Parts: sequence; C-alpha cells; structure tokens
Amino acid sequence: MGEPTEEREYGKLYPVAKAILSPVFKGLWRIKTTGLDRLPSGGAIFCPNHTSVIDSFFLPVVLPRRITFVGKAEYMDSWKTKYIFPAMGMIPIDRSGGNAAERALNTAARVLESGEFFGIYPEGTRARDGRLHRGHTGPARLALRTGMPIIPVGIVGTREIQPPDAKLPRPFKEAEVHFGRPIEVGRYGDRADDRLVLRQIIDEVMFEIRELTGQDYVDEYATKKAESFPSAETARVTELYEATANGHVSADADPDPPRRSSAEVLAPRP
Repeated sequence: MGEPTEEREYGKLYPVAKAILSPVFKGLWRIKTTGLDRLPSGGAIFCPNHTSVIDSFFLPVVLPRRITFVGKAEYMDSWKTKYIFPAMGMIPIDRSGGNAAERALNTAARVLESGEFFGIYPEGTRARDGRLHRGHTGPARLALRTGMPIIPVGIVGTREIQPPDAKLPRPFKEAEVHFGRPIEVGRYGDRADDRLVLRQIIDEVMFEIRELTGQDYVDEYATKKAESFPSAETARVTELYEATANGHVSADADPDPPRRSSAEVLAPRP
C-alpha cells in the first residue's frame, strides 16, 4: 500500500521503533494474541479498550502491519513521550478543537484510504478505574466516512503491568491482545447523519470489547469533557464529516452476522 501522504507526517521512524521495541517487549512480558486471522488486508479502524498508558505500545508490537494512532497533544509537552509517540505513528490532536482537530481527522482518513491501519480509543481517554466506559461516536463517524471496518480490540493485563500513576512498567507479567470480529458499516451508508445509528455502531463495538476483556461496563464517559477526538464530542468533526459524507460505501456490501442489540451492551453482566 502507498503512503497516506507524499511525505509521511507521523511515524517516520515506525520501522526502527518497532524493530527495537518488539524484542524488548516480548522479552519482558509474555504476550498472548488471538484473532490475528480476522485482520483485513486493507485499511481498518482498531478500537481498543484503554486502562494503561502502555497500551499504545502493545498493539503495534503484535500487529503485522503499521498502525497509526491519534493521541492528545499534551503528550508533546513531556520529554518522555515527545519523540517516541510520534515515532510510533501517533497523530497529536488539540482536544480544545479548531483546525488541529480537522487536520488530525483528515490525516486519519488519508491513512485509512491508503490501506493502512488506524487506531482510536473509543473511550476517549484512559479508564483509570479499570472498567469499560461508554464509547464516543468518533470511530463510527470515521468508519462511515471512509467505509472501513472497525476492529474491536480487547487488551488485558496492561493495567497490572503499569498501573495508574506508576512511573515505570513492571516486568515479567502477562498481557493479552484479542482482536474481535470486524464490524462493517456499509449497511448504514444512507444513514450516516443519524445519531442513533452512530450510537448503535459504537455500542456494538463496546459490547464486543467487553466480551473480549470481561471488564465491567459502566454507562458513563471516562472523559470529563466533550471536546476530544475521537467522539461525538470531537471538535468540528460533525462539520467535517458532513462536508465529505457523499463518499459512503456501496449498499451491496455483505451484511454482518446477527449481533446483540445496543441495549444488551448496557445490561450488567450476570
């Protein structure tokens, strides 16, 4: 697949960073993966749960192809993450909105349309309490804009490796990365502006993540404010999407297997 831009904006050092980090991570932690056979050959939107700052490293380590993430611009203010996160392909976004959010979304679309992987945390931020929180609709909007499938991802064990506020990760523990069934959005192509459809898609994603991780689900956002990407609270994302919504996928796409309703996502686990 070709580069998403003539000169890659982020992740220029991705091959080098992955070549260094992969053996280090696999030497320090036992990493189990399932569902790699479900990954598409083209572009896809990966939606992992997020309980530890180290999550953003485990997914690139286990994936066979490059993945680009969106991350908060505050990471660029810390010497610890200023260089390594962009090297691993993170696109920084100013969560206060404006043109920075639009540029990040445009870059995400270019990454996907070039056939690459893109990662978005649907909870919008780390869930410091370890529970799975209500998802924001940004990934659904991006999927409808590009026609790309959403891959739910369940990451288990990273919270024990690096708990909240821990300065360094703990070695010699186990982590699991589980890839769920791709969620195709082609059947919603003519309802891209329907907020109920966006909510239904992301509830389906969160249900699949919960099945992969076994986390307790709480029907509230992990974020305290609603201005961050990815989500319905994405700054200017609605305007940008509406301006480009005529590029939806064909309605002839094969339907997905039957899935549970979004109401079941919100139901407490037995």
